[in-house]
Amino acid sequence: MIFISIKEFSLRCISITLAAIALMLISADTHAQVKLGASQLPTYVDNEGEPARLNSIVTEAFARMEQTVELSVMRPAFLGSSVLGGSLDGEYAFLDLDHNKSSFSYSASYLPVYLYAVSKKPSVKEVVLLPHLKDERIAVENRFANTDKLRLIKDIKWARNPSTFDAFRQLADNRAYYLMTSRLLVDEFNRLLRSENEELVHLSAQPLVTAGFHLALSGTSSATQALLKRFDKTISNMQQDGTYNRLLGIDWLTKDLDDDGVADFISSADMVHTSLNPTALSYAFALDGTKASQQSHYYVDGTLYEDAQAAFAALAEVTQTARPSLLDEEVYQRVLQRW
Repeated sequence: MIFISIKEFSLRCISITLAAIALMLISADTHAQVKLGASQLPTYVDNEGEPARLNSIVTEAFARMEQTVELSVMRPAFLGSSVLGGSLDGEYAFLDLDHNKSSFSYSASYLPVYLYAVSKKPSVKEVVLLPHLKDERIAVENRFANTDKLRLIKDIKWARNPSTFDAFRQLADNRAYYLMTSRLLVDEFNRLLRSENEELVHLSAQPLVTAGFHLALSGTSSATQALLKRFDKTISNMQQDGTYNRLLGIDWLTKDLDDDGVADFISSADMVHTSLNPTALSYAFALDGTKASQQSHYYVDGTLYEDAQAAFAALAEVTQTARPSLLDEEVYQRVLQRW
């Protein structure tokens, strides 16, 4: 016969109860609503019905994680105070041109940002380094210019602008010889120019600054780290299965999916394609720093194909047409009229 004292029994009950409470708190924390903010950036971040790629990516990722999320768009000053004041849990468009803070936790980069020099003049194609721009006036949006990294660049004649529209207008008005902005924004602006039969802008030979968007969550707790780990894994799956192609509106993406150091090509049949000509691969948007080669694999909606011919065959039924620009044509009409 086994005897258990009342004291020992009570201690065991307390331990079991505390463990149950802890489990409930962890479960509740896992499913608690996460409140994130960002500042408006055309085609990336918006809350007024315009295309917003980062909103779409983060919303889809959290839905797959079965984690509720609330996204708010606000001016930069309000964003910072809201995060510091605790009304927001963090940012969903933190750009790593700024330094990380020790009191925050960060996801991996979930969308790269390639900043190019842009010009009406084809000579910009010869530019490969920032110092090559030092003798000319360069339009740039405050979103990029006011970051820790670009503030350190003193030999450049920055012409700062409060918005993307103002930066493009400065280039259109010939008040700046160059514009520095993201590759995706340039692509969308060129779509507008093409629709108006205007000459397209030209880009530098390579990105002059490379950065990335991250989640930045206040705090460093194990629960926060676990959430970011789940987010990173979900994003990785979305990048491979064609979701990113659909949300970004880009025919082909590249990323090293099998850790062999070589970029693989990624596409989706669930979207329109500009062309099924193999030359379309040369316009693929890179999600990481790896390069494609003859050893590259091809993925269409998550299915692996060993060569380009098989991948294009899987896309044979897609609609081929040039999609419209994600930039608001009515808003940018004033810029196009000055081109």
